[in-house]
Amino acid sequence: MHYLTAGESHGPQLTGILEGFPAGVKLDLAQINQQLAARQGGYGRGNRQKIEHDQVTFVGGLRHQVTLGSPLAMVIKNIDHSHWSKIMDPISPATPENTLRQVERPRPGHADLVGGMKYRHQDLRNVLERSSARETAMRVAIGAVCKQLLEQLDIKLTGYVAQIGPLSVDSKQPTSVTEIDQQLQQNDLRIIDQTQVAKIHDLIDQTKRAGDTLGGVIRVVVENLPAGLGSYTSWNTKLDAKLAAAVVGVNAMKGVSFGDGFAAASHLGSQVMDPIVWQPELGWKRSSDHLGGFEGGMTNGMPVIINAAMKPIPTLYKALPSVNLKTREVQKANVERSDTTAIVPASIVIESVVAITLVEEITGTFDGSNLQRLQQQLADYRKEIKEY
Repeated sequence: MHYLTAGESHGPQLTGILEGFPAGVKLDLAQINQQLAARQGGYGRGNRQKIEHDQVTFVGGLRHQVTLGSPLAMVIKNIDHSHWSKIMDPISPATPENTLRQVERPRPGHADLVGGMKYRHQDLRNVLERSSARETAMRVAIGAVCKQLLEQLDIKLTGYVAQIGPLSVDSKQPTSVTEIDQQLQQNDLRIIDQTQVAKIHDLIDQTKRAGDTLGGVIRVVVENLPAGLGSYTSWNTKLDAKLAAAVVGVNAMKGVSFGDGFAAASHLGSQVMDPIVWQPELGWKRSSDHLGGFEGGMTNGMPVIINAAMKPIPTLYKALPSVNLKTREVQKANVERSDTTAIVPASIVIESVVAITLVEEITGTFDGSNLQRLQQQLADYRKEIKEY
């Protein structure tokens, strides 16, 4: 299974193609749109989210709500395109009227300057329109489709915010994905500790007044993955490596770890390795999960725990110094409509790319052409692993 997205931030639509998805999966469109709405929410978001109300439309691969096994084609219309139709017109030749709002002052930390250099764009809008996080809306839609398949395979996952700026908010450790989701419904920050909400709101408000931005840390937890997904045999078959690539492939992600992550580097081996136990009713387990569910690039049957570090958004309303691309004059960087923090929607995006990567691995390991066959093969494999 693999996927492709296309479309620009202010273009007419985002388009997604998901190929190799099993036939026979009944999709709940409302759940997909709920995920898209969640991506647009969260404290610290900017004004664009008041304009766009993302809804997905299937234009291929789906009949009577059930997947056909042929490529799934999806569209998300950009409502804001009506204000940009001349500037982003894909057909009309360039004129002074439709080349307004050119970007000539690259933003530090964004793809603007390097993208312009690589592709020889003199108007950096050609770069930022695609490098914008707007593209992640389609990855959330595709991820929501994959998440529904995982649920039908008895695999649950969720993404939440563990840190915003300098403030850690993961002091309360939940025991299950279900418990995490229950906590996340109680605030607009996707954090599990309700006592931290007011403090985080104040931090975001102060940062906004200062014209600055915030990053943070996202955690994704996956339950009930069978042991043995991925492989130790080659570097490019390790599932944790594939997940790390998918996470860092999301805008603004600058680090990824599993389980205890970087903290493990300062601990003794006896404090990090997870002791092996065997229970007749459950099979092979670990008595802890410091390694985040991975050994040798393979799942070991414990919950998978993925941590992603997100840098602050590079668009600052109090812009940093830059240089005009055409005049070479020192000027303030360009300012585009942006957020104070996008850590909350980013947790939805990271959850989505994790779901996609897990479905890629599962459908590549077992026969992914049909849901019922996939369910049976996975059930047989679980039994085999338990009885090993």
